[in-house]
Formats: sequence, C-alpha cells, structure tokens
Amino acid sequence: MTQTLLIELLTEELPPKALAKLGKAFADGIVNGLKSRDFLEADSVATAYATPRRLAVSITKVRATSPDKMIREKILPVSVALDAAGAPSAPLLKKLAAMSLAHVTVADLERAQDGKAESFFYTSLAAGSNLLVGLQSSLEDSVAKLPIPKVMSYQRPDGSTVQFVRPAHALIALHGDSVVPVGILGLEASNITEGHRFLTAPGKRAVTIANADAYAATLATEGKVLASVEQRKEQIRTELLAKAGADKVLMPEALLDEVAALVEWPVVYECNFEEEFLAVPQECLILTMQTNQKYFALTDTNGKLRSRFLIVSNIATDTPAAIIDGNERVVRPRLSDAKFFFEQDKKKTLESRLPLLKNVVYHNKLGTQAERSERVTALAGAIAAKLGADVALTERAARLSKADLLTDMVGEFPELQGIMGTYYARNDGEQEDVALAASEHYQPRFAGDALPSTVTGTAVALADKLETLVGIWAIGLQPTGDKDPFALRRHALGVLRMLIEKRLSLSISGLLADAAKQFATVAGFKDPSADVAAFMLDRLRGILRERGFSVNEIEAVVAQNPDRLDDIVQRLEAVQAFAALPESASLAAANKRITNILKKNEEALAAVGEQGVNVALLQDAAEKNLNAAVVRVLPEIDAAFNQGDFAGTLKTLAQLKNEVDAFFNDVMVMAEDVALRNNRLALLSSLHGMMNRVADISKLAV
Repeated sequence: MTQTLLIELLTEELPPKALAKLGKAFADGIVNGLKSRDFLEADSVATAYATPRRLAVSITKVRATSPDKMIREKILPVSVALDAAGAPSAPLLKKLAAMSLAHVTVADLERAQDGKAESFFYTSLAAGSNLLVGLQSSLEDSVAKLPIPKVMSYQRPDGSTVQFVRPAHALIALHGDSVVPVGILGLEASNITEGHRFLTAPGKRAVTIANADAYAATLATEGKVLASVEQRKEQIRTELLAKAGADKVLMPEALLDEVAALVEWPVVYECNFEEEFLAVPQECLILTMQTNQKYFALTDTNGKLRSRFLIVSNIATDTPAAIIDGNERVVRPRLSDAKFFFEQDKKKTLESRLPLLKNVVYHNKLGTQAERSERVTALAGAIAAKLGADVALTERAARLSKADLLTDMVGEFPELQGIMGTYYARNDGEQEDVALAASEHYQPRFAGDALPSTVTGTAVALADKLETLVGIWAIGLQPTGDKDPFALRRHALGVLRMLIEKRLSLSISGLLADAAKQFATVAGFKDPSADVAAFMLDRLRGILRERGFSVNEIEAVVAQNPDRLDDIVQRLEAVQAFAALPESASLAAANKRITNILKKNEEALAAVGEQGVNVALLQDAAEKNLNAAVVRVLPEIDAAFNQGDFAGTLKTLAQLKNEVDAFFNDVMVMAEDVALRNNRLALLSSLHGMMNRVADISKLAV
C-alpha cells in the first residue's frame, strides 16, 4: 500500500537568498534517497515547499516497505573454491561462513562464466526494509548535503550542540496520517508544526497536520502560511499589479524571488516619498529602493518614476498606517543620501577626475585604470577611423568613459557605473554622443541586451571589450570550465553581436591586431590574438545555434574561419536554402570527395600552379561536359556573389549536379598519365573553389 509522505523541518528564519536552493536540495535529497532505496513508485510526484521558517517536501505513492529483491553475489573463482579433488576448499568454507552462508553447499551455488574464468555465485531473496529505516537514512543524507552558505552552531534545550544553517525547532514525518518516528538535529518527528509568527496567537501557534495530503491547505487556513515559494511569488506579482493600477511595476525576478523568501503570508501596501527626490536620476532611486529596502518602484506609462512605491509585508492588517509610515521613514534617509551624492558629484567635471585614475589599479600586470583608459582611447580611435566615424569625438568619449568610477554615487552603487557617467557628462556640457557612450560602451551587458545606439558608442564598446579580451588573456586568466572572473565570454559575445547585428565591415584579425598593439609597453606581453580569435569563433557557433541554424549549416560557414561577420547570417540563410534543394545532398557529397582528393594531392596542385585546365588534355566526354558547365555557370556565380546574393550563388551550383555525378561515375581522376591526372586535379580545384565561395558545402554531407 502506498500513501503520501510529508517531511517538514521547522527552523528560525533562513537566509532569503539561499532559500530556493535549500528548499530544492532538501526535497531532491529525500526524493533521491527514497528512490534509490526503492520506496517510490514510477509515477510518484514530489512537491517541494520552502518558507522563511521551514523546508518541506511531500511525495505521493510512497511504499511502507520496499519490495523484496533477489541478490546475486559472487563468492569465489572456481579455481580457488575447489581443491584438486573437486571438494570445497578451505577458502570457500571460510568465505561462506563470513557471509553467514555456512549452510550452503557447492550444489546450491551457481557456476557461471566471469570474464575469462568461471566463478561461483549465490542468489538469495533479500527482504524489503521498513520506511522508517529508508527515510532515516535519506533524511540524514539530505541534511548533510544541503548547500548551506554558513553553518551555525547552537545548543538544544538538552544541552547538546547542533550545527545547521539556522536553529531547528520541529520535525514532521507523516506517511498518510501516521507519524514515522525518524529524528534529525536532535528533533523527533511528530505531526505538529507552527503557524505564522505574527498572524497566529502565541498560545494557538501550534498547527496539527492530520494527513500528509492536507499539509499545504492546513498551513494556509490554520497557520496563515503559504508553504509554496512559487505560490507566494505569484500572489505577490498579482497584488503588485493590482495596486499599481495604470502604472508599471518594476519587479525584476531576482527581487521577486528574494521578497518571496522573506514572507510567509505576503500582503502588498502602497507608500510614498517626497516629490523633490524625483530630481535625482531615477536609476539611483530605483536601485536604492530595490537593493537596500526590497521595495518595488513604480513608473508611469512613459517610464518616468513615480513618487509612490509598493512594499510587501509579512503582516495582514486592516489598519496598515503604522507599517506604511515605518517604511516611508526608513526609505527617506536612503533617498536623501542618493540626492546628496548626486549634488556633490555634479560639482566636479568628469575630466577633472581623470588624473585620479592613476591611483586605481586595474591589474598588477596590466597597470592602472589610467593606463587602461589610454589603451581603450587609442583603440577606439582606430576603430572609429575604420568605421568612418569622428575620431576625435570617439577618443573623447573613450577617455571619459571610466571617469564616473571615481564618483560618490558609483562608489555607493557600483551597478550605476556608466549610467551616472551619462548624467554627469550631460551636466558637464559634453556632446550627446560622448554622454551616451559613457553608458553604452558597457552594452550589451547581458544576453538580449540592447546594443550601443551610436557609432561613437559602438567604437568605444568594441575597444573596451577587445582590450579586456586581449589583455586578460595575455596574462593567463582566460576562462576555464565554469570560471570566468573577468567575464571574457560575455565580452566576446558582445563583440560578435555588434559585428553581426550592426553588419560592421571590420576584420576580426585586424581588430585583435589593433588591440594587441596597445600593449606594446606592457612588460612580457605575448600576443594572444590567435587564441582569442579561436575562442570567439566558438562563441559564434553558440550565437548561431540560438538563431536556429543547424550544426552542419553553421560548420559550413564557420569552418572557413570567417574574418568578417557582417554577412555571416546571409551566408547561413543561403546555405539553409541550398540544403533544401534536391540537388544539395549529391553536390555536398561530391564536394566532400573533391576536398579529400585535393588534400591528398596538394604537391601536384602546387606544381600545376595557376595555369588552370588545359582543354586539349580533356579526353572523356564527362570531363569535357563538366569543364564546359563550369565555364558556363562561372559568370553567373561571379555576378551573384559580387552582388551579395549568396542564395543565388549556391542555387546556381545546382545546375552542375548531372555533370558532377557523371564525372565521378565515368572519369578516373588519378590516371597513370601525370599530365592527364594533373589536368583533372586542376578541373576539380576550379570546381572546388566555385562550390565553396559562400560556404564549405561539404559540411552538409551526412
């Protein structure tokens, strides 16, 4: 018979940022432990719960006793188990006794091949174990493996010392309506927990869970606790939207997750702050509300910050005035600090702060922020020149781009770097491109983020990311496994996205060479451009996969090590269209065959040189027809390719299918006559170059 099993561990307030991981790990540990011990059915369903004061899991269809099992154990090799006369040897008798099998005879043993030798095996029926035993072990394993950020040591009422993430007060273990008498952290299981710390009366805080299936409903109705993190999160989201009315709620998922981990019975209230604070850049006010107070800011439909905000309380009351007033009083000093920092920062220009960058170490092997700023400035100027942008304006933007790191506001809120630079540059009267570049040169900051809107910002963003990639790679701090402390993967993806999405006609090798030049004065610098380029191509494959291209289609283009990416999407779309043609499979296979032939005959091709195909040496009809077809379609292919019509270029190749197939059916390429053989290789080389102008279509061959 199976029933639902419930396990709950009641604790003091758990760390909110770790709650989701703790809840999942607690549930997974118990589920996996019971599954490995065969207490679960194939369709058992586990539901994890976590609140600030409890970790819990309910599992349907849990067996009271695990099934009996047939166990086959190896005893000894036959050569050891039997003596020369074929009787049981002393080692065999000793082994059987040690396994409590002294009553077993050789006739009871199975004799079977074991690798190259024969061995004796014994099969017995092992009785299933009780849920108490399996759950106790599973619970201990789960608790021992929890990802606890920092362990606490505390004393139990009996004087024993226990170590856990927070002091634990009660344990529930219910199988159906029966308590399973397990224990952990000095606690013995029961069916009693506690309700909400504030919404239940002190003398009536105990909540009895009559049945494992009734856990969540009983806690909600009798204990004023929503046990599910997701349920609390969605309730918060719904109430925030309702309270916001026509305004927009700024509710990043990370903030929702954290707030849901702080309350057991969420209630949303509206608060306000003084209008005068709206003169401060709204990013500052939003960040201080979200980071320091866990509040939800509101904006109007145009994105302008409102002076009202929403809070999530753990207390439901019809008279929330005291709660609202308390939160308004708490946020006011924070907003005042932001206003003070902003006003103080505006008294000094960004340019006046630049000399102080000499006092900020970027990396002990790469110098100060001032030295890095000079490298980025020079590189940005070089890129701007290639893009036909205003070099002087770009260099000005690059030079000022890191100055806001020295402001009080960014010192308090590092997340605002770049954003504050834009505000301060405008306050200083800098040109708008320079001001925008202060924030846009960090873009894209994450997957899906916007790219810089101006050519100036784009040049500075490319320079900033390329300088980081080349410099950090050169000192041996390239990404390894999951470790990427300098976010080089993100920088590489940012460079690639700008090159692709803005269709910049810039050479990757040229950009990396320009970046490497900036480190000429750095002692011991070794140019890592080749490794960085390979790293970027690997990231490129990921970007293209996300755009829906297949692995073979991507390899057809990327295998050619493209140095420019402004037309790579168009090439891939052309390859995709070509792959759908009925002639593509045959031509891809032929191209793969041609590639292999040419690779094996590189010396012969080098001897032939640029002389091309000698028509007089063409003998077979198939090779004459192929050569004529190549000559016929080449102008079409040239015209389409030069116009950027990659799909047309590849589609034209389809005309060659019959001639290519006939050539390989009727012609011996590796003829004994050297002149004849070399002429046929020259014909294939000509065809190969034409076929692979857009992409290496041999990669499409399965």
